[in-house]
Amino acid sequence: MNNLLTILQSLDRFDHWLFQKINGQWTDSFFDFIFPYIRESNFWMPLYLFLFVFIALNFKRNWLWWIVLFLCTIALTDMVGTRVFKHVFERLRPCNDPAFAPYVRLLLKNCAGGYSFISNHAANHFGLATFFYFTLRHYIPKWTWIAYVWAFLIGYAQIYVGVHYPLDVAAGAILGILFGLFMAMFFNRKFGFANFDTQPTVTH
Repeated sequence: MNNLLTILQSLDRFDHWLFQKINGQWTDSFFDFIFPYIRESNFWMPLYLFLFVFIALNFKRNWLWWIVLFLCTIALTDMVGTRVFKHVFERLRPCNDPAFAPYVRLLLKNCAGGYSFISNHAANHFGLATFFYFTLRHYIPKWTWIAYVWAFLIGYAQIYVGVHYPLDVAAGAILGILFGLFMAMFFNRKFGFANFDTQPTVTH
């Protein structure tokens, strides 16, 4: 028990140290401007709309099921992140912790409400990235990996602006990947895309 407590304390110290590096030292005026937007879901609405139109136009069958399960992935990760993790661990956000808030460089007008562990932003977007990757990697293999870069930037932005610790984001990413993989496997097994207007290029 003492060894476990020591490990958890060391992990917590590392988490705080890494947060201060990302939030307070590894900074740039351009990042200060762009990351508050990158973390906002509304900022990415045009991308979601483009993706839905792309799926509907290119896939002749089961495109609607893809969109439904895409949305279900968000719903599941968000619900589990809030009810199972946030309400159980009740970890204060760095910008809401009275003992730590003076060391936080908050880039938002107000500190977000709710608890910190886990990051639902990270869970949601890594879930979507995983679902996107594993359902489309055979059709657009040169592009699907970008979804993980997108999810990473959103998770990193949560730390950078001062509303989440790195471990909040890492745990959210793991949860999102697990749910995204499960939903992708379900879709591929039950539905899949039988017809794609642009077939993947096969190299020999």
